[in-house]
Amino acid sequence: MSDLRREAAVTLAIIAAPPHGVVFVERAAHLRDHPGQVALPGGSLDAIDEGDHARAALRELHEEIGVTPERVTIVSRLPVVRQRVNNFDVTPFVAVVAPGPFTIDGSETAGMFTIPLELLVSVGPRPGLVTLPDRTVDTYVLDYEGWRVWGLTARIVRAFADAWHDAESGMRVAVEDALAVS
Repeated sequence: MSDLRREAAVTLAIIAAPPHGVVFVERAAHLRDHPGQVALPGGSLDAIDEGDHARAALRELHEEIGVTPERVTIVSRLPVVRQRVNNFDVTPFVAVVAPGPFTIDGSETAGMFTIPLELLVSVGPRPGLVTLPDRTVDTYVLDYEGWRVWGLTARIVRAFADAWHDAESGMRVAVEDALAVS
């Protein structure tokens, strides 16, 4: 495996309409990296993004679930998370998504679902174990209605929940302000 780090961006997208769910996708089964796993919408930076992580996050949100950038208000950027596998450095953005349609791109995404914002910030992912065919992974885990959020995605959600409760981060106020005007 190469030591070269690759860059990616994801969006923790909060739906503006109550009860304010957070969007997750199920990755398509044929994908090379993490097939069938639960993830936040996002992916690798492409040349078209010109090194702009926010642009990449918005592009991926549009490609995967059909949310146009005009419907998205980015309110915060979380710290970069280093992926343990595949050498990705992932920049997570927190955004509020205005009402409108979602269109699943079957080439990348098998489906989407939401988890209530209130659940993510009150319970959030907890330390746990995930058993894979070849090993057991010590990671954060959140189970919700038959879906399992774990690994990098759970680490990002945990960072979001921690920032939500950190008065100095300002992220919670930014999200609540964006939700109020949506």
